Amino acid sequence: MEMEMERLFATEKVGGRALYKLQAVTVFVGICLVLCYRATHVPAAGTAAWLGMLAAELWFGFYWVLTQSVRWRPIRRRTFKDRLAARYGDRLPRVDIFVCTADPQSEPPSLVMATVLSLMAYNYPPEKLNVYLSDDGGSILTFYALWETSSFAKHWLPFCRRYSIEPRSPAAYFAGSDKPNDPRGLEEWSFVKGLYEEMTGRIDSAVRSANVLEEIRANHKGFSEWNTGITSKDHQPIVQVLIDGKDRHAVDDKGNVLPTLVYMAREKRPQYDHNFKAGAMNALIRVSSVLSNSPIILNVDCDMYSTNSDAIRDAMCFFLDQEMGHKIAFVQHPQNYNNMTKNNIYGNSFTILNQVELRGCDGASGPFYLGTGCFHRREVLCGKRFTNDYKEDWDRGIKEKIELSIDQTEEKAKSLATCIYEHNTQWGNEIGVKYGFPAEDVITGLTIHCRGWKSVYNNPPREAFTGVGPTTLAQTILQHKRWSEGNFSIFLSKYCPFIFGNGSISLQQQMAYSVYGLWAPNSLPTLYYLIIPAMGLLKGIPLFPEVMSPWIMPYIYVSVVKNIYSAYEALLHGDTLMGWWNGQRMWMIRRITSYLYGGIDTVRKVLGLSKMGFVISPKVSDEDESKRYEKEIMEFGTSSSDYVITATIALLNLVCLVGGLCRIFTSSGNMPLNGFFLQVVLCGLLVIINIPIYEAMFLRKDIGRIPFSVTLTSIGFVMLALSIPLF
Repeated sequence: MEMEMERLFATEKVGGRALYKLQAVTVFVGICLVLCYRATHVPAAGTAAWLGMLAAELWFGFYWVLTQSVRWRPIRRRTFKDRLAARYGDRLPRVDIFVCTADPQSEPPSLVMATVLSLMAYNYPPEKLNVYLSDDGGSILTFYALWETSSFAKHWLPFCRRYSIEPRSPAAYFAGSDKPNDPRGLEEWSFVKGLYEEMTGRIDSAVRSANVLEEIRANHKGFSEWNTGITSKDHQPIVQVLIDGKDRHAVDDKGNVLPTLVYMAREKRPQYDHNFKAGAMNALIRVSSVLSNSPIILNVDCDMYSTNSDAIRDAMCFFLDQEMGHKIAFVQHPQNYNNMTKNNIYGNSFTILNQVELRGCDGASGPFYLGTGCFHRREVLCGKRFTNDYKEDWDRGIKEKIELSIDQTEEKAKSLATCIYEHNTQWGNEIGVKYGFPAEDVITGLTIHCRGWKSVYNNPPREAFTGVGPTTLAQTILQHKRWSEGNFSIFLSKYCPFIFGNGSISLQQQMAYSVYGLWAPNSLPTLYYLIIPAMGLLKGIPLFPEVMSPWIMPYIYVSVVKNIYSAYEALLHGDTLMGWWNGQRMWMIRRITSYLYGGIDTVRKVLGLSKMGFVISPKVSDEDESKRYEKEIMEFGTSSSDYVITATIALLNLVCLVGGLCRIFTSSGNMPLNGFFLQVVLCGLLVIINIPIYEAMFLRKDIGRIPFSVTLTSIGFVMLALSIPLF
């Protein structure tokens, strides 16, 4: 009992799983009966269509079984920061914080700086914090913004400490906080707010003009790195220490030590592969090793600001736990967004992923590395394998004697961020974040797990990180295409969880990785189920049991129970019923667009027909798009092939439903409703869920509607589809 009290974190089973397991067992029986019916009742007419339905249902059944790996045994973690404080006080490990940005147009520097400030303001000894900004665009605008931030931090950090404010992103705090009531507090609040608005005004003005004035450039030697020959894809390595935490003069306006703040732009040359975000992360690992070399590394996306000033202390409760800490490689937090609409129009809130699935992964030896909001052991990122006698050197970076000047250290760090440094080394393979996959985070986490390490998922009552989610359909589709492509490419490689993980991780964890690795293949059976039953209804080919047949019960049971539980689960975790419905629509759209194109692109890369690319998800939308988003009106507006597919499926089901019902009611018994009931229901539900698509095609007049060219193309595809016979 005494040992239990000394633990720095507790692991608890999530309650209420008996109901889930009951529905899961009964749904599994229902799925088996559905497959039994489909395999034993093959008709003479429409055999090909029937066998296609069997293949689709086999896939859905198999995939459903996979998903149980992330749902069967979710757990919850609870930390004891009071015990951490009592045991260690301020004798805590140093932490290096990595922020990655790449384009000042897609990722506005003022947004990035709000993130940086929130990370500098942690409730943690400032002399043990080192914040690094990797600018893969090599932009003087981003450097200028960080220089401005280094000055504003002298006011912002003591303000945060004095009033214990949350969140500590000035953009989020001033947008959501009320003015203090006491005159002194109000005066300081107004003063700091004014300083912040002036700073962001100067930064935004520089970004709009794409220029930093000469009189400003004279204020820091780092500006001399930019000359007329520099471009985002062709520049020398740049490392500039804007705040040196070891310098006794680097203090805030109250005399307190400031965290170290470093700007890095690794070298870019057109003739060298730069390996996207993975390359930036590896350059940060090396550069930080000569400046601070902290044993713990936190990496966050540039829009993912800290909303919990105790997040580092939470993470330390895991790493410093005497019983389990030495086994933990990384602590992963969920991705939360602060700009979701009430009814989650694009299904981007990740409520079920965060509240259920990642906790289920945690129950299977640990969650995946999600690429942001993650605390790592430096040694593990650098390739160390787990051994039972492993012991971390928490004084890393403290005991080492610093003999070089800051200028000399910067020059040494630059040599580690060159294009050729990694040649003939294991960087990107056995050392650092892995190369060669769009989902560099997932493959890196899988490799770490296969080296024997565990990970933990921490979702505290107060969110640790909050970011900006997609606000248009195009952004959502792009994001999920990248994710599905990255995960599928891992599954098709030698790192397939069932092959690479065999003997290294549990079967449950292999299945958990495969749930997301097989997003892309879901597109084909989904497309089949959206098209063939509708066409069968129009052409008079029954594909489901008759109403009076007992075999109809498994179909109804599986569909109804699974969706009722899904809605219940969403409501239980804070979604609205309309939000759940919108999620079902986006589930369909993602499968027939993002996952389809992600799968196609992955196969092309495997066959050597294309190369890996990386498209940055924009963090801003124009004013009209933002207004429509706030009103929960779906955004189309362009002639994208994604919209052609979506509109074609919607139109096909509408035409087939109307045409099929006309045939049923005018066929004089030759086509009874009894034999087509489930096809009518399926088609009808698809028509109802696609109502926003029809509105965008035929009723809306705003610029975000579906263009007429897309509607016309979709009509053509529907006519073509209906001319194809079903066998």
